[in-house]
Amino acid sequence: MSELVFLDNVKREDNTVLTVGTFDGVHAGHRAIIDTVVAKAEEKKARSVLVTFDPHPRNIINPGDDGIKLLTTLEERCEILEELGIDRMIVIPFDRDFSLLSSEEFIRDIIHQKIGVSEFVIGYDHHFGRNREGTIETIEKLGAELNFDSYVVSKREVGEKTVSSTAIRKAISEDGNIEQATKFLQRPYRLNGTVVHGDKRGKEIGFPTANIKPDHVNKIIPKDGVYAVRIRISGNWFDGMMNIGTRPTFDGEKQTLEVHLFDFDDDIYGKEVQVRFFNRIRDEKKFSGKEELIEQLKSDKKQAQQLLGEH
Repeated sequence: MSELVFLDNVKREDNTVLTVGTFDGVHAGHRAIIDTVVAKAEEKKARSVLVTFDPHPRNIINPGDDGIKLLTTLEERCEILEELGIDRMIVIPFDRDFSLLSSEEFIRDIIHQKIGVSEFVIGYDHHFGRNREGTIETIEKLGAELNFDSYVVSKREVGEKTVSSTAIRKAISEDGNIEQATKFLQRPYRLNGTVVHGDKRGKEIGFPTANIKPDHVNKIIPKDGVYAVRIRISGNWFDGMMNIGTRPTFDGEKQTLEVHLFDFDDDIYGKEVQVRFFNRIRDEKKFSGKEELIEQLKSDKKQAQQLLGEH
């Protein structure tokens, strides 16, 4: 079981293979580094650790109006890392003071002194520390002095994929291209949230829905539209379709995330759920009235069931 630990609660352990980075999305481009950490830890009978940051460093160094949108919350990232075989995710609270640490101070005081390290795995193009002045050479030099190995994951090992968190964010939130995002992530996009009360309109037209409030205010929401999804509730998975948008047929103004689960009528208010997105079915649109909407929803359901049957 991968464990999420904040830096203040870390127990130092020298026999540790680790890597450092934000790893938002834990996408295909990150996999070569993570797989290397896991393989080397198994080889050395060491613990495998990924050191990450919260909030996203760009929100502290270059704060925008709304802050950078997240592909993965800490909990989602930790769950994915567990699936990939990482023993522990250590979270460093990222603030202005921390951003001023030099790369040498970071490795000496945090990585070596607080966490412990026997091998440091780094991507071929990774920079870290104040003004991103830390390089592979910094790690190799300090490794020789502090007695830990370093391993550089080459561009060849990462592959020629132009996969980036930025490209995935665009595919999901601007293009609604869930299939492309799935390819880049090597898994369906997921969103954790809680079921909250809605206005019960879905029930009135024979398509009851659960309203989902995302766990994190900065979590990326897919582009408005209708999606084929699977939902995890209390450890069980259910097929459904999700509408994201303002419900223009009913003159809605606020964006909502509403999921209709197939063949399901349990009361799930207040439950924590996870949504996984498989396909985008269509744009959200305004219908002439309830009858036209109901016909469209029947068609959407049929299409979603067919698509989910293929996964």
